[in-house]
Amino acid sequence: MQRRSFLKRGTLAAGVATSAATLSAPALAQGGPAISWRLASSFPKTLDTIFGSGERFTKRVAELTGGKFVIRQFAAGEIVPGLQVMDAVQAGTVEIGHTASYYYFGKDPTFAFDCAVPFGLTSRQQTAWIDQGGGRELLREFFKGHGLISLMAGNTGTQMGGWFRKEIKTVADLKGLKFRIAGFAGRTMERMGVVPQQIPGGDVYAALEKGTIDAAEWVGPYDDEKLGLVKVAPHYYAPGWWEAGPQLSLYINIKEWEKLPRAYQAAIEAASFECHVAMQAEYDARNPAALARLMKNGAKLHTFSKEIMDASYKHATAVMEEEAARNPAFRKIYEPWKRFRNDQNQWASVAEFTMQDYLIRAGRGK
Repeated sequence: MQRRSFLKRGTLAAGVATSAATLSAPALAQGGPAISWRLASSFPKTLDTIFGSGERFTKRVAELTGGKFVIRQFAAGEIVPGLQVMDAVQAGTVEIGHTASYYYFGKDPTFAFDCAVPFGLTSRQQTAWIDQGGGRELLREFFKGHGLISLMAGNTGTQMGGWFRKEIKTVADLKGLKFRIAGFAGRTMERMGVVPQQIPGGDVYAALEKGTIDAAEWVGPYDDEKLGLVKVAPHYYAPGWWEAGPQLSLYINIKEWEKLPRAYQAAIEAASFECHVAMQAEYDARNPAALARLMKNGAKLHTFSKEIMDASYKHATAVMEEEAARNPAFRKIYEPWKRFRNDQNQWASVAEFTMQDYLIRAGRGK
């Protein structure tokens, strides 16, 4: 399904909404059944931008169907733990879930392509790949085998590289470092001597304060500020090369999806795409002020050295190639995905990067 389809449905939905004053119910929902679903989120309510995206989605679906299709959202832990949302959707415990596919890396690393892989696509590139570059078809085929249908529903943009108790300048400084990080990134950093740790977000502050871990990655300034990590690990690094454009998605039990009237499916598709665009905009708007506050409160901003970035890229590429060699499902997506990434980065270097680089340098000169 191409973006044109989303726009057509969005235009239809907007027209329907404006006609509500003259009709007893929007035309989209006339004659449609009353349906109630439950949405399990992997995120707590404190992550207001990510959790709020789910709230926006459920509200929009209700609006587009004249209140006939009601989806109630539940925060992580209210129905199932945050890392079991996809399992709950597959089992039919809930009809729909909002989560990050790389949480399910342990089942099959192929899941990560619907969210982020090391040195992967930026937010815009991820959207372009899925919406226009063949990614949707590849992912839909993969998820169908797991009883799911996937829809884009948000992106945070490139995340930060995390909070460190001490400054990290060389690859040697990483050896023995206990770092809260998992998935492909954890597998990559293990090759550089890091000891990956899996710790729930709510326990990160205490672990850093006690020295149980030496570093932790979370999201970016707006969300990181809430955890207060600047007080116990002041060295704030960029970029999070393992999350260049991490996408959050909606996963629907495919049997429940197929039961829906086509108009209700269209409402879900339009609402999810609106939420997808809005989340990135919210993070872009809120992160600059949050970063300024963090620095005022003691954050010491660093970028990973070229030595660390080069070693990370080398090991990440090796990990991905090894997975592709042994995992046919992974390879089927990885090969076209890699070609798309390379083409996109070449194009970005021509105009956008040149312009952005100039504006950054010019701004610093003032």
